[in-house]
Amino acid sequence: MNRPIGVIDSGVGGMTVARELMRQLPNEELIYVGDTLRCPYGPRPEQEVREFTWQMVNFLLTKHIKMLVIACNTATAFTLEELKKELDIPVIGVIQPGARAAIKSTKNLHIGVIGTEGTISSRAYTDALQHINAHIHVNSLACPPFVPLVEQGILSGPRAKHVVSETLQPMKESNHIDTLILGCTHYPLLEDTIQEVMGDQITIICSGDETAREVSVILDYYNSLYEGERVPEHHFYATGDKDLFEQVANDWFDEPIFNIRLLDLEGINTHN
Repeated sequence: MNRPIGVIDSGVGGMTVARELMRQLPNEELIYVGDTLRCPYGPRPEQEVREFTWQMVNFLLTKHIKMLVIACNTATAFTLEELKKELDIPVIGVIQPGARAAIKSTKNLHIGVIGTEGTISSRAYTDALQHINAHIHVNSLACPPFVPLVEQGILSGPRAKHVVSETLQPMKESNHIDTLILGCTHYPLLEDTIQEVMGDQITIICSGDETAREVSVILDYYNSLYEGERVPEHHFYATGDKDLFEQVANDWFDEPIFNIRLLDLEGINTHN
């Protein structure tokens, strides 16, 4: 099916999912919307997150997307079920794929989850993990400094290590976990620093890989995969600083990202 996949995020973090989608589904076209102007979503009230999410979704619906990927854990926690009910296209979030990958990984059933305040307070990962296996022990920690760090393009170096080390100290002191879910799509951009701080004995789970695999399976199930060979033209939209968005994207992707446009979401409906 020659229609694009829509990807939404509160900022640049969803690029970690988009990159994996592009790697695993090289013939598919993506349209990515990052709400960099209003990032982060984690501290915002649920109703506000829902309104912002619907604005991005309704913009993407004008582009005739064939599937929606919510590449934001906070938006997934607050809007996934509603969007699945309201839309007539497949919708996937990042929480369930991340939870399944963590359960495959853990040896001692002790899993750590780090994320935004909204994601952690929603208990979305705890519920997802314990729904699969009631014996899973979950240690959760909100990490508010991480998203601003990534949005500023500070992905490594002394400052990044200091912030990550200081923020993760409570998680380090809980020495039972053997698996750590990066419960925000911004966090894989700090993965090397997080791994260094937590130690090599901890398995880091990034939901992007698993999410991309599920997208592939779902599109195949609905007979919606693009059939044929092409070099797809991806489109990226940012609501805030386009230059910073481009800088972070090009640091993260293997090749330069073009077609980055500024998007004004004001005036777009907040519901379908």
